[in-house]
Amino acid sequence: MHVHAPLHSITHPSTSLTWRRIFDRLAQVVITMGGIAVILSIIGIFVFLVKEVTPLFFSPQGNQTGLVAGAPPPTALPQSSLVGMDEHQELIYQLIGGSDRQIRFFNVRSGAPIPYNIPTDLANVHVTSIARAVGTLDRFALGTEDGRLIPVTIEFAASFEGVRQVVPTVTLGSPVQLAPAPERIIRLAYQPTERGTLTAALTDRGSLWYSISPFDHPPAALTGHGSEPVTSLIFDSRGETLLVGTAAGNLYYYNVRDDAEPSLIEVVSVAPSGTSVTALSYLIGDRSLVIGTSAGDVSVWMPVRQTQESQITPLRQIHRFDAHPAPVTGISPSLRDKGFITGDAQGNLFVHYSTSAQTLLKLAGNQGAIRTLTFSPKANGAVALTGKGELLTYEIHNPHPETTIASLFKPVWYEGYEKPEHVWQSSSGADDFEAKFGFLPLIFGTLKGTFYAMLVAVPLALLGAIYTSMFMHPNLRAKVKPTIEIMAALPTVILGFLAGLWLAPLLERMFPAMVAMTVVVPASVAITATLWHYLPATIIRRLRPGMETFVLIPIIVGTAWLCLGLNQPIESFLFGSDYKAWFATHWGLRYDQRNALVVGFAMGFAIVPIIFSISEEALSNVPRHLIAGSLALGATRWQTLVKLMLISASPGIFSAIMIGFGRAIGETMIVLMATGNTPIMDWSLFNGFRTLSANIAVEIPEAPHGGTLYRLLFLAAVLLFAFTFLINTIAEIVRQRLRTKYSQY
Repeated sequence: MHVHAPLHSITHPSTSLTWRRIFDRLAQVVITMGGIAVILSIIGIFVFLVKEVTPLFFSPQGNQTGLVAGAPPPTALPQSSLVGMDEHQELIYQLIGGSDRQIRFFNVRSGAPIPYNIPTDLANVHVTSIARAVGTLDRFALGTEDGRLIPVTIEFAASFEGVRQVVPTVTLGSPVQLAPAPERIIRLAYQPTERGTLTAALTDRGSLWYSISPFDHPPAALTGHGSEPVTSLIFDSRGETLLVGTAAGNLYYYNVRDDAEPSLIEVVSVAPSGTSVTALSYLIGDRSLVIGTSAGDVSVWMPVRQTQESQITPLRQIHRFDAHPAPVTGISPSLRDKGFITGDAQGNLFVHYSTSAQTLLKLAGNQGAIRTLTFSPKANGAVALTGKGELLTYEIHNPHPETTIASLFKPVWYEGYEKPEHVWQSSSGADDFEAKFGFLPLIFGTLKGTFYAMLVAVPLALLGAIYTSMFMHPNLRAKVKPTIEIMAALPTVILGFLAGLWLAPLLERMFPAMVAMTVVVPASVAITATLWHYLPATIIRRLRPGMETFVLIPIIVGTAWLCLGLNQPIESFLFGSDYKAWFATHWGLRYDQRNALVVGFAMGFAIVPIIFSISEEALSNVPRHLIAGSLALGATRWQTLVKLMLISASPGIFSAIMIGFGRAIGETMIVLMATGNTPIMDWSLFNGFRTLSANIAVEIPEAPHGGTLYRLLFLAAVLLFAFTFLINTIAEIVRQRLRTKYSQY
């Protein structure tokens, strides 16, 4: 009896084929769209990174925004006027010599004078010189015709009642008699310090007096400059040194730490013969000195230690900037960074940055000489006074002055250094800190960590893959291979935690034993392998292939245990009583607990599974009939491995190494937790380093959004992106060539 299936249960072959084609087409579309989405995502990430980085390299912008009619400064008095503005750039002020309205305020927008009652103590006072204290914008001193000094403080109070209103306040201090006799003060330096108020006054009779109040000692006459006319005076903000510039182009360096006896410690020629020093200014931090000359030259000088052991720090020129076409008449530093502005006798205003040694912006003048100028408190504007009494206001947009290709990738001469160096140090506890954004130590650290990790991982992973695919019994391989691949699932933060808190201290204690293991363990393996070949053939034939592993493992473990047990005797034999002292004495190496050796072990452990898995697959995919044919023709397993399998699997092995290389370059948590995160350039195994990825992880939480550091961290990400893209591209090209060359296998 035949049972016929219902008609509706019979599927027509053409219908099944149609559905299969639909699903194949759908799968093809989904896979294609997925690939396109991945490519677009990568392009989008790259575009976003570049978008965040490009503002670092935009050219600074600046222009004159206003002109206010002020009072013309007296032409006969070289230091008889100063200008400034509040931080909101709504008010500007002018301090001017003479006996009438020595302090004036103006509205920036309208240019109108702001009514203000001059303190009565300034009535009938003839001001002949004015000085601003270094490191401030609001503390001044007025020198008078009769040799007195009057301290002045200008402050601004902002109130918000619908609109912002800025109200100035002027406070006068007690007058102080500077010169022993009533003489006109024509140049003045003034600096309040913790010791007292320091002053240096040049009178119209050519006498230069130094004093400190409250007066414990009478004013001291400074005569070290001889008959050279004094053209500029400046104290540092701590009141330790006084610098005197002269018309002969010399700079006289006085030590004024001893209030009773100022001493001349150095004379430096800072300009060619016939060129005078026309302006002096300290940058923030009081270490870098900006010098302007009558030839228009602008340079930065700094005390530089002659040798590491020397205590002598003579002034030395470290940066030179674009020259003005006319004599430099004024210098004003930024109170936020190492930038400063200069003005000249033709009205030109230049913006410079000391760290990068760059003149960033040039604003042309109208041939009217600038008598004095001031950088705004936020370094985003300036005000200058011309010889005609015009108050010129400027807007300056320069958010990333320290960033140039040279300052990022070339040695830079930073303050306090004996020579130009590559340094990364983005922040400090001091407000006068000079940011150091040298990328080379981070790039070096990335390559160093990768090198040591690959040095550990590649031999272990490749030899393990070779042994597993060629010599290990299939049953044992079925257990070993998944076990090693599971290692790839270990979180790197756990590996970094173990490396930093467990492995690093252990390695520090057991380092002599580790050194001994590098010789003793391979030697014990070689001896065991040699003895294995002398075993009777009847015994070897009874053992399954791969069983020699169970002989080698106890030998390796026992040898390592013996070395660890003899750690102290080994240290005494190889390194004397202390291996750290031995390395420091003989090789000049300092051992840090968290060092490249620890990172090499930890990061090598992390990338071993990747290289092992891909290499083992490549070796196992060599056609079995080729291997069988080689063995049948009399080749040994090692000959088959070297002459056939490694050549045939070389594209896959190369890909495995390059993927492991890319994995090591981008590793973050292990290098973050297992190194000292010190951005130094040294190949030594015994010190730490900092990588690009670890630097991003460390500093991005504290980087102000849109600031220089924030964008530089994105630049680090771009470098990582470009580097890995380049490595992968080269790897793919080489892999394809290897595949084409050895395709006959």
